[in-house]
Amino acid sequence: MTVVPDDHLMTLICDTCGDTIRGTACVLPDAEVVWTLVAEHGWSGSPFATGPHQCPHCSLLPTSGGGHASCADHGPGGILGIDHLDDVTVIAATGDIDLESGDTLRTALRHAADVGGNIVVDLARVHVIDSTGLGLLVRAHCDARDRGVTLCLAAPSRFIRTVLHTMRLDGAFLIFESRDEALTHFSRRGVSAATASTAETAGSSAR
Repeated sequence: MTVVPDDHLMTLICDTCGDTIRGTACVLPDAEVVWTLVAEHGWSGSPFATGPHQCPHCSLLPTSGGGHASCADHGPGGILGIDHLDDVTVIAATGDIDLESGDTLRTALRHAADVGGNIVVDLARVHVIDSTGLGLLVRAHCDARDRGVTLCLAAPSRFIRTVLHTMRLDGAFLIFESRDEALTHFSRRGVSAATASTAETAGSSAR
């Protein structure tokens, strides 16, 4: 463990130099999730207490691979692409979905709503999400439901799954292991709907 919870305080320990900080930054009722403590103090590493974590100084030190000690999965949030496939719009997000990158995701979700149809938010390249990003997804999910379509999540990280579970939202979203699995689900549902429509038409003609 590199983060030690003690009552309502948490101690974050740098795995490189052993430097420590102590704080109460934890917005989730889950002692294992420490992303807010890490982010608010400029540290890098895992959003979980099991580490690794590096202080701001050690995050800039080069590693043997030529990179840096910071977590390679983190970075500015953004949208890799938006694909329109039949009646499904796929939004591929990347980086950290937070207050700074929220407008980018909001614009992409609004575009998908304007196009119409079901929405798949591909989170394969997203490592963490804060309350801003989560709020955007919840609102988009509700809007999609009101339009009679579905917004689902594909390939969420372990951290995102933990956040959804902690906030009791894992049952609100359809969640798939991959983008392809989500597209297969909508494809099958479309075939089933088309088959039912054909059968109904045939039945009407027979009468």
